[in-house]
Amino acid sequence: MIDCINQAARRLPTWPLYILSLLPAPWLVYQGATGGLGVEPINALERALGEWALWFLIAGLAITPLRRFAGLNLIRFRRMLGLVGFTYVSLHLLTWLVLDIGDVSRIWADIVKRPYITVGMLSLVLLLPLAITSNTWSIRKLGPKWRSLHKLTYAAVFLGGLHYIMLVKSLSLEPVLYMAAILALLAVRSRFSQVNRMIPG
Repeated sequence: MIDCINQAARRLPTWPLYILSLLPAPWLVYQGATGGLGVEPINALERALGEWALWFLIAGLAITPLRRFAGLNLIRFRRMLGLVGFTYVSLHLLTWLVLDIGDVSRIWADIVKRPYITVGMLSLVLLLPLAITSNTWSIRKLGPKWRSLHKLTYAAVFLGGLHYIMLVKSLSLEPVLYMAAILALLAVRSRFSQVNRMIPG
């Protein structure tokens, strides 16, 4: 079964997945404009876009453990998952800047005043160089440094999960589950890194 999935994954082009993965964004905007997101459509849109971002970023973290534990090789989709996740993070940010804040003079004050926004912006800052260098030219140009740079993904996704928990401000299961998944995947990756360092040659 796993071999069949791997063979199908090798034949599947990535460009249709980019399109399919981004379809929820215009649908959410349409829902917000037509009253489908409730009495606070801007907040609902911000939250939904942020959740989509976390889903894709967490999925990207799961690629390596899936290959090592289950033999499921989806490594060729990791770049797509990361870039789509960054796109949703950017849309989440734009919704906050344009529809929520709407006043440029308030942006810096909110970043400094509200810890959850500070954490969210730190996550974005870490994701930005990763998105910029997620191309074949950068991989060749940076060489081994590219892998070191892209380890920032771990901190960025952790901060994204923390941002969600702080944003909710109340005991809610959903953001806790996101963070539990992030911590579990980071723990697995850390354990494998330690084992690899212990294995000679």
